[in-house]
Amino acid sequence: MTISKTTSITRKSALPVDGIEPYIEKDGEEYMNEAQLAHFRNILLAWKQSLMEEVNRTMDHMQEEASNFSDPADRATQEEEFTLELRARDRERKLIRKIDKTIARVDADDYGYCDACGIEIGLQRLEVRPTAELCIDCKTTEEIKEKQIA
Repeated sequence: MTISKTTSITRKSALPVDGIEPYIEKDGEEYMNEAQLAHFRNILLAWKQSLMEEVNRTMDHMQEEASNFSDPADRATQEEEFTLELRARDRERKLIRKIDKTIARVDADDYGYCDACGIEIGLQRLEVRPTAELCIDCKTTEEIKEKQIA
């Protein structure tokens, strides 16, 4: 007796935000046309909105949870938690600036091309990393150089 097992695989999008479907390129479609630029603008705006909401949640959380504990260990624990949250928010703040810079590139029709060599970065790479400024080859070379220097 053989048992057949059917599994359904739910594929999670590699996009940095949920709710936006990956772009499906059409045959013969020009790279970075209006539809593609609009798609990436939507991704960037949704990602920025998501980060901004997280910043607001953190601010609310820190204001609500701020207590003046009499026990030094409790106070130190709370300060450490706040420090970790603030460090994460600082990274997100820098990412928001990078997203704003990328949106400006979309507006200037300068999006999707490598800053170093000028070739197309590629839709798949941009789907995963919408703020990418370098093609995969140039980024790999940059990372190798960084490792050699460090």
